[in-house]
Amino acid sequence: MKRSVSLCLLALACVGCSPIGPDYERPALEIPANWKTLPGANPALWKTAEPSDGVPKDRWWTSFNDKTLNQLIERCLENNNTLQASLARLDQAIAQSQARGAAQFPVLSAAGTGSRTLTSANRPTTTYDSVNISTVQNDFRPLAVMTYEIDWLGKIRRDVEASRNTAEQAAADTENVRLLLAAQVANSYFLLRQYDEEIRVLTTIVGLQDKLLSLIQKRYDLGAAGQTELSQQKALTQSSGAQLELLNNLRNLQENLLATLTATPAANFKLAAGSLPQTLPAFPVSLPSNLLERRPDVAAAERAMAAANAQIGVAKAAFFPSLLIAPAFLGGDSSNITTLLSLPSLLWSIGLTATQTIFDAGRTSANYRFAQAGYAGTLANYRQSVLVAIQETQDAMSNIQQYSRALLKQDEAVTNLNRAIRISSIRYREGVDTAQTLALLQQNQLTAERIKWQMRGNQFLANVALIKALGGGWEGFKTPEPETARGSNEQAPRTNTPAP
Repeated sequence: MKRSVSLCLLALACVGCSPIGPDYERPALEIPANWKTLPGANPALWKTAEPSDGVPKDRWWTSFNDKTLNQLIERCLENNNTLQASLARLDQAIAQSQARGAAQFPVLSAAGTGSRTLTSANRPTTTYDSVNISTVQNDFRPLAVMTYEIDWLGKIRRDVEASRNTAEQAAADTENVRLLLAAQVANSYFLLRQYDEEIRVLTTIVGLQDKLLSLIQKRYDLGAAGQTELSQQKALTQSSGAQLELLNNLRNLQENLLATLTATPAANFKLAAGSLPQTLPAFPVSLPSNLLERRPDVAAAERAMAAANAQIGVAKAAFFPSLLIAPAFLGGDSSNITTLLSLPSLLWSIGLTATQTIFDAGRTSANYRFAQAGYAGTLANYRQSVLVAIQETQDAMSNIQQYSRALLKQDEAVTNLNRAIRISSIRYREGVDTAQTLALLQQNQLTAERIKWQMRGNQFLANVALIKALGGGWEGFKTPEPETARGSNEQAPRTNTPAP
């Protein structure tokens, strides 16, 4: 008896020892010291991240100052079914972690039996001269039963560690889904607004081409223009009309996508025409090493690696005996319920059960190698996720720089075409230039303006890509003042119509 108790106490003392298996350490990675930028890059395109930024970190889209965009993203994050499924998986992971953690504590259960038994008078006797009689007996036995697996190697602790890391991975995955959905809504919205701007310009172009076609038709009727000139203008007008139809279709597709992202049937969703936002925010760009903490997909890969590392300890513990305190119970046993709680009725037991696998045809070794390979796989995934994060951030920064340069050149082109139109207008009033010459200049100017809006839309998409690559803007933002001019011939910005 004393020996059994001593073994139990010795096993319990081992619980405080370091758990079996390798302790987790985040692997060292080769991270660049800073980002590369193009020579002469505009420093106002982004700013250096500062810990003191006070803008809410989880609402990066508000820096675009577009109420419709804010409504769409908030509706998406509230109702999107993909996000709801991710939240459900997170709840499952948390519950699983709590269930694994309960294994660190004893399991207590209550049991009780009560019986009334008639014994046979003809039952076998222990001696030939003894006489049996038929009797009726009561038996009452309440018990409190305890079972407890002694975590003397730390197997349970490693299992709890793995489940906790898995729950943290699920939380990071959920944040990544939230970020991807918000970015997808922003991308779709800015594309839709870019198409609105292009449709506005292309509609004007088609109108000018119709007028020019009428002018050439009159000249053709008078014999001043040839069939080739008339056919060319007809083809150009029809081609522009076809482009307008395609643009309307592209806009409809983005509108349907926004409907699905916001959990609204596409047939019931309508977004009025609008314009791109006035301001292009300058997002904070921190050092590449901060991506390890800021991007939820990188964080999820790192937590998966930590969970796989803990599973190595769980697999390694299978090579050693498992210790279980059982049977262990305390209760009473009496034929009379009134004496059930008296000291003579006391009933108890405590024991230690040890189990050691002797032969399993290599199953334990295979499971151990499986756990090691699982860790190697998560390590490779983690390293790849860091490389992809750096690439995506660098790509977005490069795109922002290139689009900024291209837009400056395109603005110059639009300005020069506006100057040409003003000169041609004067020459037309003086009878030097024809109406056809002026109309062609106006058509070229509008085409250049359409290209400018395409570049402007790409700027917004590149900014969304940057903030997504940075992990959702967890450091706050700086929103510059609205630009004094959106181009030499741009109209005042229109107010966006809120989404339904």
